[in-house]
Amino acid sequence: MQSVPGAGCLLLCLLPAILGAQAGGEVKPRPPPCQQNLTKVSCRAAGLHSFPEDLPQGVKHLDLSHNLLQNLSEGCLPALGQLEHLDLRSNLLEAISGPALAQLPWLHSLLLGSNRLHQNYRDNAVAFSALRSIEVLDLSANGLESHMVGGFLSGLTALRVLHLPRNRLSQLPVGIFQGSPQLTELDLSNNYIMDIEEGAFEALRELAVLNLALNSLHCLSSFSLRQLQVLNLSHNALELFGWEEGRGPYLLQVLDLSHNRLLSFPQLPAAHRLVHLNLSHNSITSLDPGSHHPAQFVLRYEEMVSFSTSLSTAASLTRLAELDLSYNCLQLLPLLFFRAMSSLFTLSVAMNCLQNITMELLSRDGDRDSNGTAVWQEDTVLSVRSMDLHGNAIRALPHWFFDALPQLEAIDLGSNSLQPCGSDMGGKSGGGSPEAEPCTAFHSIPHLQHLSLRRNSLTQLPPHTFSRTPLLSLDLSENRGLAVPWAALEGLEHSLQQLWLRGNHMDNSRAEIPCLGELRVLDLSGNRLSLLPTGLFCSPLQTLDVSGNELPVLPEQALMGWTRSLRALCLAENPFQCCELGWLDALQAAGVQLPDLHRARCIHHSITNRTAPLSSRLPWLCPQPWAGSSVLVLAALLGVLLCAGCRVCRLRGQGVGILLPQPQTERVAEGGAAHSDTKV
Repeated sequence: MQSVPGAGCLLLCLLPAILGAQAGGEVKPRPPPCQQNLTKVSCRAAGLHSFPEDLPQGVKHLDLSHNLLQNLSEGCLPALGQLEHLDLRSNLLEAISGPALAQLPWLHSLLLGSNRLHQNYRDNAVAFSALRSIEVLDLSANGLESHMVGGFLSGLTALRVLHLPRNRLSQLPVGIFQGSPQLTELDLSNNYIMDIEEGAFEALRELAVLNLALNSLHCLSSFSLRQLQVLNLSHNALELFGWEEGRGPYLLQVLDLSHNRLLSFPQLPAAHRLVHLNLSHNSITSLDPGSHHPAQFVLRYEEMVSFSTSLSTAASLTRLAELDLSYNCLQLLPLLFFRAMSSLFTLSVAMNCLQNITMELLSRDGDRDSNGTAVWQEDTVLSVRSMDLHGNAIRALPHWFFDALPQLEAIDLGSNSLQPCGSDMGGKSGGGSPEAEPCTAFHSIPHLQHLSLRRNSLTQLPPHTFSRTPLLSLDLSENRGLAVPWAALEGLEHSLQQLWLRGNHMDNSRAEIPCLGELRVLDLSGNRLSLLPTGLFCSPLQTLDVSGNELPVLPEQALMGWTRSLRALCLAENPFQCCELGWLDALQAAGVQLPDLHRARCIHHSITNRTAPLSSRLPWLCPQPWAGSSVLVLAALLGVLLCAGCRVCRLRGQGVGILLPQPQTERVAEGGAAHSDTKV
């Protein structure tokens, strides 16, 4: 038989692979497309075009999502009489047969999201009538329109949870949910709903959670779902939201009206159980429901009568714990409005146009002193513990502000124009001087633990700025040119645990931080420090960020304590010296995490300031500690040898083989010829 040319070479090339395969054992078979146990089977993303075969008899949970199934018919469905949960999301389903669903008498949960059930919606709707026990149904993203939905739900009397987001619903007609009266949770978000006919939800007496977010609703003037507990109306175009009066209170606990077009605080007179209210990202210019323009609402103390409507609205919110008014157009914040909210814990009025915060004061002659100046009522206090006022135009807080908030624990005043007062200024606006700039006192606030003053254009902190205030965290970042003298943080030695000073462009003379014995987190990034403040060496730091500075080394004095406490250090963008990295070895030996080490570089001054990655430095470019002494010894030896060599050469040039002392040679010469013939 004639041999094939090159076959021997091919076998030789394949021989190592064959021997390696034999040495490594048999080739492992590919895992099956489905993972299964006695009751659960998952065939997610297995590339299936039909139902898998040989499923366990008692399977109750079957996941066939993200496959290529196009229809669900009686012939392709195996015997799954015990099935309770079926996930068919993200397939290509267009047709579902009634006999197929009838084989699943115990099915309680059916997920059909992201399919094409609108293609044969009439036949599919008829098939759904076989789902007598279904309780959870997901029909999201199926291209369904308003007139199709009623048919799918006509016989689902046991249905409790229905998901219909990302369809094409434009309105909710009367009777659309008539066939599913037991619904408790309904998701209609991300559709095109512009109109809800009166009575559309009338059959849903058990409905507790309703999501209508991301639609096109403009007005809800007579909200009547009294049994509802959670309502999401965010991302619509609402300009008006009103409640239906009479017939008892509402059970609503969570209301989200964010990202709408509301012009004023909505009227919520019967919301006695409301706990969370989100009104962010609207166009609210006033907390008075009767006002729609900023110029129409300027709260004067003699005009409190016109404020009674809004106060009655707030008076019903006795259980409200969280109120979000951020990203609106409020110019004035009357704290009296929140007085009746006795459970209010978190209040956000961030990113508004606030310039003033008014006193909580009723307009009576007894509320003014002899000069006619408004005075503070001590019994008027708020229960707020966390307040967010960042992103406004506040120049100073009233001197009674913290008295009105005796339980305040955290406040964010970032991105305003506040200047702090020192404790020796008495806490008065302007520090007691009429011509001085207004300031805010942050000392002697008994419960304040978290304070942010970032982006306030602070340039100088006066002495004892935060004395007798038990701060745990303090953010002074992004105040370009800020100076923190030694005495500014005095009083925080035994409380402060987190301090942010990033992006202040501080040099060594502007960062005089005292010994903070409880400090755990410190951010000094984005400054101009070539030395770390020595006061920090006593702090048991756990997280430290010194990136973006001018540090050539980290001091050994600090490392002695930090290697026992430090867990993470950020150090990139510093001009470290490549030949003085003993501190880096100590940190790595202590197990300190260096998350930005790959970005850090160092400088080799011995080779014209060449930079190198800190993670792969070149120690052979650095002079060794013994190099200097060795050079001196070698130089001395070379000097001795050179002198000796020169002496030998000079004497040889004179014909003298043996060097004699110079004085003796001279005496022989003077003695005459008696010894002239002497040869040696």
